[in-house]
Order: sequence, then C-alpha cells, then structure tokens
Amino acid sequence: MTDNDTTIKTPPVLTAKDFASDQEAKWCPGCGDHAVLQQLKNVMPELGVSPENIVILSGIGCSSRLPYYMATYGVHGIHGRALPMATGLKVSRPELNVWVATGDGDALSIGGNHFIHTLRRNPDLNVVLFNNEIYGLTKGQYSPTSKIGLKTVTSPSGVIDHPFNTAALTIGSGGSFFARAFDRDGKYLRSILKRAALHRGTSLVEIYQNCPIFNNAAFEAFASPDNKANHTVYLEQDKPLIFGKEKNKGIRLDGFTPVVVDLDKDDLSPSDLWVHNETDINKASILARFADDKALAEHILPRPFGVFFAEERVTYEDALTAQIREAQKNGCATLEDLLKGESSYVIK
Repeated sequence: MTDNDTTIKTPPVLTAKDFASDQEAKWCPGCGDHAVLQQLKNVMPELGVSPENIVILSGIGCSSRLPYYMATYGVHGIHGRALPMATGLKVSRPELNVWVATGDGDALSIGGNHFIHTLRRNPDLNVVLFNNEIYGLTKGQYSPTSKIGLKTVTSPSGVIDHPFNTAALTIGSGGSFFARAFDRDGKYLRSILKRAALHRGTSLVEIYQNCPIFNNAAFEAFASPDNKANHTVYLEQDKPLIFGKEKNKGIRLDGFTPVVVDLDKDDLSPSDLWVHNETDINKASILARFADDKALAEHILPRPFGVFFAEERVTYEDALTAQIREAQKNGCATLEDLLKGESSYVIK
C-alpha cells in the first residue's frame, strides 16, 4: 500500500484448511482421534484467532500427537506434564489461545496430580481429554478409566481397580467447566469445543473416543442408533432432561436421587422433570454420577452429554498479574530485600 492508498484491506476469511498442517495423521484407521482432529480444525476459524496466536500442548500418548497435525504453534512435551507447561505459557503470554491435548492415561495417571491442581487454579486453558479407557500408544495396558473386569495385557484376569469418573473428579477438584462429547457425533462435538473455547478459565472437555485396536466398541451403548436414544441424554440449559426413542422418558429428582420416569405411563409432563442448570454445582455432581458402574450395569440412567457445569471466576493468570501489580506499588527493591522479607536473623 502506497502513502496515498487509503484502501482498507479486509483480513482473509480463515477456513479449516488454514489450521491443517502438512503432516499425515499417524493414527490407526477407525481411531476416534481422526474425528476429534477434524472438529478442532473446523471450530478454530469460528474463534476469530489467527493460527500464530494459538498454541497446542500435549504430553505422551496417541492423542498427544495432535500438535503435529495443526498449523498452529505446538509443544509435544513429556508424559503427564502438558498442563503445568500450558499453565506456565499462559501466565507468561496471557494473550495466546492455549489448548491441551491429553488422554485418560496421560492426564489421569502420571499427570493426575497436575490435573487436579490445574483445575483448582483455573488458568484460561482449553483442555481436550481423549478418553478411550485404555493405553493405546503403549499397546493396550488398562488405564485409570478402564472398566472393572476389562482384560488387557496388564490385567489378564480383569481390571480390579475402581475407575476414575472424569466428571466427578473435575467437579470435585474445583474445575470451573466440564463438558462431555463423543467422537462419532461430529456436529455436537464441534459445538461443545466452541463453547469450551469461549469459557474464561480452565475448560475440560472429555471426549469418548474409540480405540479400534485395543478397546473396540467401549462406548457402543452410546453410539449405535439402536441404543443411543435410550442410553444418552443431551443437556441443554433451562431444558428438562428428556430422552428415549419416542422422547417419552425423563429424569426427576427424588431428594438427591435421580429417577427415570415414563412420561406416558406415569402421566407426567416435561414441566415435572429435572430442568438442567449448568451453574448448579450440586446437580452437576449428581449428573457426574450417572456414569458410575451401577448406573451403567443396570441400564438405569442414561449417560449425559453436554455442559455439566460452567462457573465464571477469576483465572490464575489474572490473579497473579493483579498480585504483581499490587506488589509493585511499594516501589522497587533488591532480590536480597525480597528474600529477607520483613524479618530476618543472623547466624553467628
């Protein structure tokens, strides 16, 4: 543009292709990771953030290969350490849009301690947790979310460890946002990822993701058309919890106990049902327990998908910045003064 040129140039409209790298995805055919990657590429242009201002960090695992396949900045870290790395990046460069790609083993096993403390600190991170209930990259060991009884190379007689409930763990750790989605439900997954990205704080999206090699069909009850309608309930703000092929089943609360009712047989209307409120942490905690073994085994309660809980509160980087500014009001000092504080003693 010359000095006399007053033409305003409109920034180019970004598409999913602008966020795709030139690397071929090294995942098995049929792996749910492909679907998650595609929806991440689809949602990125909708955020209004250019690729050079986005960073994706990961640890170790099949899901942790994701940074290679996105045309953004990326960090492939070490096992279980993606969250503290991401927190450090967000503190030092708060203007960046920071994502974390992790798995049930990477986040909840070796990274478990970092997981709970990141949630309570609430840095502004978008955490995508791929849950296939198995260790895929290291060839089929059981993970912290594997179902009791699952036979693997490290549990040949069946898993006896009680599995982590990701939703309950997130909410119990002080997480400010939890949602669940499914790899096969692309349109819905995309909407959940966008909602998570818009949340100010640590958003945790658990994605049920199929591993066709080591734990195939782990989530078939929520995937096949014949079963999905009766085994899933989609959460919508201010809407009653209704499900079933005929949309004739609903959930009521008997005290703190969720109960499935038949709208036709029980002569009830939608106004008699539990109405979802994603700001209610008590109801979010009850929803999280829909995934417990008893509820699944007896087919009593459907599996919830959507935003369980969302709370706006100060982020870690904002609180830290405010603390530093407050300290700076007292003027400058030496490192020695800072270390000594207001009281010191001398060893003779």
